[in-house]
Amino acid sequence: MSKILDGKALSAIVKDEVKAEVAEIVARGGRVPCLCVIIVGENPASQVYVRNKVKAAEYTGMESRLVALPEGVSEDELLAQIRALNEDASVDGILVQLPLPKHIDEEKVIDAISPAKDVDGFHPSNVAGLWLGKDCILPCTPAGVMRLLDSTGVDLCGKTAVVVGRSNIVGKPVAKLLLDRNATIVIAHSRTADLSAVCRQADVLVAAVGRAGLITGDMVKPGAIVIDVGINRLPDGRLCGDVDFASCSEVAGWITPVPGGVGPMTIALLMKNTLRCYQKRIS
Repeated sequence: MSKILDGKALSAIVKDEVKAEVAEIVARGGRVPCLCVIIVGENPASQVYVRNKVKAAEYTGMESRLVALPEGVSEDELLAQIRALNEDASVDGILVQLPLPKHIDEEKVIDAISPAKDVDGFHPSNVAGLWLGKDCILPCTPAGVMRLLDSTGVDLCGKTAVVVGRSNIVGKPVAKLLLDRNATIVIAHSRTADLSAVCRQADVLVAAVGRAGLITGDMVKPGAIVIDVGINRLPDGRLCGDVDFASCSEVAGWITPVPGGVGPMTIALLMKNTLRCYQKRIS
């Protein structure tokens, strides 16, 4: 039976690390770091995510600001709000909750955020920094995946890592971070021929394709570390990942649950990124 990689417990440790650093900043008389989250519209899932992010920022002692804009806000109005926050010296991190309404160009919005305040790590400058090996803000979910892998104590050097999913937000950046640890990388996806055989090569298997239960126990190498990034809602309302937990947990050495695995780590690393943006701006 697998060991469970408890993202909820590890995220609490990460948030406490941030909380201690913020307390130290305040004790020295420094300005409190500030995260500003922008949400557009009434998407229920987005509202839950935003509440959790604001709550986490408050827990760490950082200032949190929420800008709630109506569904019909124009793209120009949203971009103007971002420009104002870019110029606000008291704001260290800016996050625009995705997805946005269809009439707004998400790429244009992401590009408008100052790279120095881009706590999501989505701005092209930070993406380029990741791939060029420069000092940059890393995307939260891939960084959270790496922190979970670190918690196993397994040396990734020389291991075969299979990433199922090729998104710019998770699949590609997580592959680059694994490559930086000297793992041998295979990027697979929904159109990969004989996906089962490819996955069975993996010492580390990261599933991030957005298809419920895609990875089953017969696709997992015995003893492998299985990281499930997927969040899917079943017809009965329950959440599940891209990994069939019941069958895979019988084979894997380590496995993340859904919920309670990668999700909490994403928010915890957002707090780390906000603190890092603050530190880089005042240095």
